[in-house]
Amino acid sequence: MKNFIRIHENDNVAVALQPVGAGTAVDLEGYSVVSKEEIPAGHKIALVDIPEGVDIIKYGFPIGHAKVDIHAGEHVHTHNVKSNLSGLKEYSYHPVAGSDRVEEPQTFMGYVRPDGSVGIRNEVWIIPTVGCVNGIAEAIEDNAKAMMPEGVTRVCAYTHPYGCSQLGGDHLMTQKALCGLIRHPNAGGVLVLGLGCENNQIDDLKQVLGEYDPNRVKFLVCQQVADEITDGTAIVKELMNYAASFKREPVSTSKLIVGLKCGGSDGFSGITANPLLGSFAEKLSAQGGAVMLTEVPEMFGAETMLMDRAENEEIFEKTVSLINDFKEYFMRYGEKINENPSPGNKKGGITTLEDKSLGCVQKGGRLTVRDVLRYGDKVKVPGLSLLQSPGNDLVAATGLAISGAQLILFTTGRGTPFGCPVPTAKVSTQSDIAARKKNWIDFNAGKLLEGEPMSELTEELFAYVLKIASGEACPASEALSKKNLAIFKDGVTL
Repeated sequence: MKNFIRIHENDNVAVALQPVGAGTAVDLEGYSVVSKEEIPAGHKIALVDIPEGVDIIKYGFPIGHAKVDIHAGEHVHTHNVKSNLSGLKEYSYHPVAGSDRVEEPQTFMGYVRPDGSVGIRNEVWIIPTVGCVNGIAEAIEDNAKAMMPEGVTRVCAYTHPYGCSQLGGDHLMTQKALCGLIRHPNAGGVLVLGLGCENNQIDDLKQVLGEYDPNRVKFLVCQQVADEITDGTAIVKELMNYAASFKREPVSTSKLIVGLKCGGSDGFSGITANPLLGSFAEKLSAQGGAVMLTEVPEMFGAETMLMDRAENEEIFEKTVSLINDFKEYFMRYGEKINENPSPGNKKGGITTLEDKSLGCVQKGGRLTVRDVLRYGDKVKVPGLSLLQSPGNDLVAATGLAISGAQLILFTTGRGTPFGCPVPTAKVSTQSDIAARKKNWIDFNAGKLLEGEPMSELTEELFAYVLKIASGEACPASEALSKKNLAIFKDGVTL
């Protein structure tokens, strides 16, 4: 196995594929340097002298500039690199064709709902309108588990602290989030549990929800009944019996919606796991399926790659708004827009937000951007959609579920055990973490560093996703709690 990789022909740095000691000779694509210091795995080495103020190029794009003179062979990282990111920008549209193709859809075994949507799980969900009834929801869940019929895969109460004392946009975001779950096809039945005096009144929530199937979605206001746990348990029993009437049947992969997310990233994320998800996304899109890319702050510095792949001028303008609106969100609170990556990211070799972003957006492959969704909006078109949500793992993953993802592929170089309302499969960036954290990691993209071709690993990942969708495989995080909703919030709490 070679020591370094140069990702793009224009790069003036290379990435260490394993720890390299001082004095190691590096011969790479016409460059011959000697490491002047230890270079940890996933970190960068300068291939040439980079004077102070000159851009550091990785992935063929600037990831920042040299804070001091950097000499060939030196470690390139936070101590000598500074981000180029600043405030709002004006953009121009330079259309670039996406790598869209068409291939024959495959099938998986899913649950077809009366409205034509398809679930990959057949669960019954209890969704509180307000945090005050969380305990009631959990008590109903506990009762229901003891009487769960064959064919229902889980009963789950999705607790959260919101639904009252919220104003304006936050109140609407809470409603959109809850309605996204109420509509989600992974639930064969849903009990919406209200208190009665909260801001988020059930009648108001119904206005946001729109049409619904009364066989599948039922409501209970706790203040209007004598024993809400007994009544709620009876309703959930009825919903479980209804859900049990659904059976798995063959469904086209054109009905699959997959959320793409990364967290605990490292210097290999943009070399292995994220490009693998990009290849997967291209394959699913070719079969008529849909993928969503989110984490807007982790598009900063790589946004023009997405903008230029916008399907048309309208989508381009929506992408510009997506980026600049999120920058304004940071600026309203006096925060720097480049206040990222995290300590774990830096330890793993990611130096600046541009470095992180250029790796992050590869999860969308080279697909044309077909749509831009605001938080809580439902996926409407096949192919690639961009979704408004922050980089926070729990908030972003919940956002993907709310917008209709039946499952999430989550890449990680550091490892993480978290789950969210839909199956969330963890894809490791390198084999070491896959071997050490078998109880967290579901798929190893580190095989790419060991010589497995991208095409073969893409087929393996696609087959694994179809097993998840068919109920033949469960990501490790599905065995853990997925109950706590992380709803995006931006505003005043009374």
